[in-house]
Amino acid sequence: MNPYIALAIGVLSVSTSAIFVKMSSAPAGVIAFYRLFFSVMFMFPVFLIKYVPELRLITKRDWILSGMSGVFLAFHFILWFESLNYTSVASSTVLVTLQPLFAFAGTYLFFKEKLSGKAIISGITAVLGSGIISWGDFRISGSALFGDLLALIACALITAYLLFGQTIRKRLSLITYTFVVYSICSITLFVYVLATGDSFIGYDMQTWSNFILLALVPNLLGHTLFNWTLKWFSTSTISVAILFEPVGATILAMYFLSERVIWTQIVGGIIVLAGIMLFLVDENKTSRLNGRSLPTENSNRGIQ
Repeated sequence: MNPYIALAIGVLSVSTSAIFVKMSSAPAGVIAFYRLFFSVMFMFPVFLIKYVPELRLITKRDWILSGMSGVFLAFHFILWFESLNYTSVASSTVLVTLQPLFAFAGTYLFFKEKLSGKAIISGITAVLGSGIISWGDFRISGSALFGDLLALIACALITAYLLFGQTIRKRLSLITYTFVVYSICSITLFVYVLATGDSFIGYDMQTWSNFILLALVPNLLGHTLFNWTLKWFSTSTISVAILFEPVGATILAMYFLSERVIWTQIVGGIIVLAGIMLFLVDENKTSRLNGRSLPTENSNRGIQ
């Protein structure tokens, strides 16, 4: 397959995530649980045949970090899926793409890494864009603004998942790392659903189909294609390509969900994506000069 076509299919695949969530009648925690549960089930045969011996490489500290990563990932999904009950696909997906900024804010606070002036300006630009989106949503309703806030918290949680997992990811294959963290995430979501009293059963066939499609399309197909295209593209190129996910998700939402897009979402979204794109390009140059890799290169990017 042409790698450009594979990259485009990957972006389209992850763009479907919010659509499948919106089309499901289950609570956010249940949707998140089945997405991860089915992902683990689909991965299990491959993991069992080829990757089980790698478990010996996981230390006690690794298990602790993996556990924390899995918990953060679980609550990322819960809050992001819940945000889609209050705000639009366009606003939610754009705000979740702020993850690279959260990642570098985390490395600045916890690892004392310096940020360039261009990176700071890019970050301010992206925050300005998110402010325009939130202002427009507040004018629609307070609940839409609440949904935006949930999306931003979900973005911070996916960043924590990446930061805790990046040291483990350096020593393990992608399949082993993903299988372990997804399994922990599934267990966390199972306990969460039990605690909230939501039902695991009793949903219509379309919702069950959406559970399976969430595991197959955005989780397995989308991110598998991204990892396959690493043979031809840099991780920074793929990160920039993934920024088109909100565009794809918005177009799909207009077609399948009849969602209306207002001017503040368009203007704010363009500003957010432009700011993040400039940020990624600048950080890629800085990383190459300093001989280090980006935090998002050592682990899965924010999972949508």
